[in-house]
Amino acid sequence: MLDHSDLEAMQGASLRMQGHIRKQTFSPQNEKTLRRFSSWEVSELILRVNQNTFRSRLAADPSLPTGEVEPDGRQRWFTLDEVNELRRRMRVNRRSLMPPRPAGRRAVRIAVANFKGGAGKSTTALHLAHAAALDGYRVLCIDFDPQATLSHSMGLSDVSEDHTVWGIMARDLLRETERMNRAAQGAESGRALPRRRVPATIAESGLGDLRATDFIQPTCWPTIDLVPSCANAAFVEFASAQYRHANPAWSFFASVDRWLGTLPPDAYDMVIFDCPPAIGYQSMNAVYAADILYIPSGPGYWEYDSTTSFIGQLAEALGDLTGFSEGSDFPTGKSHKQFLDIRFLLTRYEPNNDLHRAMRDAFLKVFGDHMTRHPIEHTRAVEQSGRFLSSVYEIDYRDMTRETWRRARSTFDAAYDEFKGHVLEAWEKLEEVE
Repeated sequence: MLDHSDLEAMQGASLRMQGHIRKQTFSPQNEKTLRRFSSWEVSELILRVNQNTFRSRLAADPSLPTGEVEPDGRQRWFTLDEVNELRRRMRVNRRSLMPPRPAGRRAVRIAVANFKGGAGKSTTALHLAHAAALDGYRVLCIDFDPQATLSHSMGLSDVSEDHTVWGIMARDLLRETERMNRAAQGAESGRALPRRRVPATIAESGLGDLRATDFIQPTCWPTIDLVPSCANAAFVEFASAQYRHANPAWSFFASVDRWLGTLPPDAYDMVIFDCPPAIGYQSMNAVYAADILYIPSGPGYWEYDSTTSFIGQLAEALGDLTGFSEGSDFPTGKSHKQFLDIRFLLTRYEPNNDLHRAMRDAFLKVFGDHMTRHPIEHTRAVEQSGRFLSSVYEIDYRDMTRETWRRARSTFDAAYDEFKGHVLEAWEKLEEVE
C-alpha cells in the first residue's frame, strides 16, 4: 500500500534530479545567466537597424557601449544592459529606438490562459516576456501555476510559498479584514457590528507586514522581474475556500488586482500572467486583473475541443460571479469583468501538416478577428529550447545551424510583433493614471 509518505519520497528523489539538471543546464554556480548578443543580432534583430549604420554610429561616438570583442576580432557581443543603453542614446534618421508606450497609462496586463495542459501557456508567456524585454520593455511576470514551469525557466526554484501569489492573496485577506474591522468600529450605528477574524495560520504568519515589492524577484534578464510559484502553493485552492468562509465580505478575486494597484504605475510596461491549467482561485485572480486574455491552443481536435470548453466554463464562472459580487470585485463603475481584447494563438503548428491546416481554418472560421494570424510553429530549435529550460532568444545561434535558429526565432518574432500590435491598441484604451 502507498500513501502520502511515498509521494513525498518520490518528490525528494525528483528534486535531487532537478538539481542535477540545473547544474547541467545553468552556470557552474547553479544560477541561470543571460548570454551576450552579437552585433549582428543587436543591429538587425533587436534594434532593427542596418549593420553598416550600426557600426558607423558606434565609430562616431566612442562613449557608446562597445561590447566585448571575440578573440578573432570578427564580432562584438553586448549585454542586454548595453543594448538598452544603445537603444536610449542612438537615433537613426532622427528616429528614437525606444519602444512605444502610451503616456499616462499604467502597465498593461496580459493573462495567458487555457485549462488544457500542454497548450503552450508557459512557453508562450516565456517567449513573449523575453521578446518584449529585447524590444526595450520592462516586464513583470506572475507565475500563477503551482507547476512553476515559468519560474524554473526563469531560473528560480528555491521559492517559499509565502512569496508566491498565495502570499499576495493571504496578505490581502489580512489587510482587507483589518480595513473592514476598522470601518465597523467607526460606523455610527445603534448596534455593534461583528468583528471578522482570519485563521491563526494567516494572522500569525507575518504576511501582513510584507511590502508589495517583497513578492517580486529579479531574474537574469535585467528588465524582467518575476513573482514566482512553487509546488507548495498548490494548496491555495483548498485554503482559499476556508479564507472565504472566514470573511465572506472579502472580495478575494480582486486580490492580485489590488496588489498590482499598489505598485508605481510606471514601474513596468507589461505584466504577463502564466495561468494554471484550471479555472480556480488563482486563475480567476489572473483573469480579474487582466486587460487582455491570450488563449494558446495546440492545433489538434482535442485541443480545439478543450479550448471551447475552457471559454464556455470561464464565461459561466464570470457570469455567476457577476451575480453575487455586487461590484465588489470590479473596478469602480463597472458591474462585470471586461477585457480590452481576447486573442487565440495556435502553438506547435506544423504548416505542412494537413490536420493542422484544417484545424487552423476551423479556428479562424469560429473566432474570426480574435484569432492571431501568426501561429507559433513547431521547430527543432523550439523543442531543444524547452529541454534546456530556455527560450529561443536565450539559445546561442552558434549552438546549431544559424538557419535552424533563425527559423525558430522568426516564428516567435512574428507572433510577438502581432502581440505587440494588439497590446498597443488595448493600451491606448486604458484610462490615464491620475
